[in-house]
Amino acid sequence: MFLEFIRGTGYVNLQVNDVIMVVIACVLLYLGIVKKYEPLLLIPISFGVLLVNLPLGGLMLPGVGEEPGGLLYYLSLGLELGIYPPLIFLGVGAMTDFGPLIANPITILLGAAAQFGIFLTFIGAIYLGFTPQEAGAIGIIGGADGPTAIFIASRLAPELLGSIAIAAYSYMALVPIIQPPIMKLLTTKKERNIIMEQLRPVSKKEKILFPISVIILTGLLLPAALPLLGMLMFGNLIRESGVTERLSKGAQNELNNIVVIFLGLTVGAKATAAYFLTPDTLKIIFLGLAAFAFGTATGVLMGKLLNQITGGRINPLIGSAGVSAVPMAARVSQAVGKQENPNNYLLMHAMGPNVAGVIGSAVAAGILLSILG
Repeated sequence: MFLEFIRGTGYVNLQVNDVIMVVIACVLLYLGIVKKYEPLLLIPISFGVLLVNLPLGGLMLPGVGEEPGGLLYYLSLGLELGIYPPLIFLGVGAMTDFGPLIANPITILLGAAAQFGIFLTFIGAIYLGFTPQEAGAIGIIGGADGPTAIFIASRLAPELLGSIAIAAYSYMALVPIIQPPIMKLLTTKKERNIIMEQLRPVSKKEKILFPISVIILTGLLLPAALPLLGMLMFGNLIRESGVTERLSKGAQNELNNIVVIFLGLTVGAKATAAYFLTPDTLKIIFLGLAAFAFGTATGVLMGKLLNQITGGRINPLIGSAGVSAVPMAARVSQAVGKQENPNNYLLMHAMGPNVAGVIGSAVAAGILLSILG
């Protein structure tokens, strides 16, 4: 009996790959807890990685006959069926003010331009030997939108889900480190010093009509984007309608927090040694960085173009916020602008392309699903 007990412990069954994955999980936990890199998602993801790579736990085993499956196996069904990412978008919509985008609609071009990183990386991934479906799932990392990356990966390349999710959230957490050098490289000191005019007030009617109009126009054009965009716009509508405050608060807080926990744990549970410790993972990490850098660069370059078209009224720095890491990318635009000119306040202006980037990444996801799905 004693020998049977010993043979049934994880210590005896521990493999080298399991040890490597446990170390990776602990490093990710360190980054989330100590460095505070996207802790709300990085901590659940890394703990999911830790749980699933401890031998004999069986947390991801499916049920067989009357034998029940593992806990994370059942929770991961919400991931595989595409339920969790749209629910995250519901919470994001309920927390987001589209006012800056409505007040300055030209900034939607900045959000659109920042999505070019997705399609450039898509081409690069095919060149490196990935299938078109895998390349589409990898390219979406360039949108800097974790739920969208997870949604696309679960549909097009579920075997790469763990690697893509960890890469996406790692680069989102590193926005303040990755973006500033690119922004400074592509802009002049004079451009970074531009002070933009105050945004006009946006009426309540405009804020209510915006999500309804967007979902009708984009839903008819890209039905594949409806799960993400539909939940995003519904969340925003219950925020702005003024008559569903309880629903809005529930979406922002209780529902969002619960889904984040389930999403993070189950995404981490997909990062088993068999799928994660492969050459493809290194390629994904490299391509994810390239996607994010390209997205930032194309957003800034579009900002420079709009600056010329508008006669110097657009600060190109806000173009970097076109990636959809809300509101971190907008804060980076503000921080870089303030370094050049302490009287420069770009945050609200940068929120326009930032929320446009959320819409843009969902539209890009719809295009990829329509073509590749």
